[in-house]
Amino acid sequence: MTKRILIVDDVTQVRAELSILLPLAGDINIIGEAANGLEAVSQAKTLQPDVVLMDLEMPVMNGYEAIRRIKDQSPACRVIALTVHSYANAQTKARQSGADAVIIKGAPLDCLLQEILKEE
Repeated sequence: MTKRILIVDDVTQVRAELSILLPLAGDINIIGEAANGLEAVSQAKTLQPDVVLMDLEMPVMNGYEAIRRIKDQSPACRVIALTVHSYANAQTKARQSGADAVIIKGAPLDCLLQEILKEE
């Protein structure tokens, strides 16, 4: 089954690279992008993605708050937090916000793909 993905990151290049790389792995369809948490909440409500890739540190609304709101409106949507912070506090805070997984940016693409394609 093809996974429908929403990519959320305030860095345009990160969104562009993920939009190019992820579909090459197979059953992945990028259905939208957002540059901040507020856009992410709106896009998630409209597009109903299977998975949201969520940066944690963004302007307007951070990823932690966006995760909470997305999980409130769509509990079945998997949210994978993407962060440059490897310290435990950021990972704990992301999980407390409702993230299903936390991936450190720069980790092997296989780690991210495994989480995206995971069946709950």
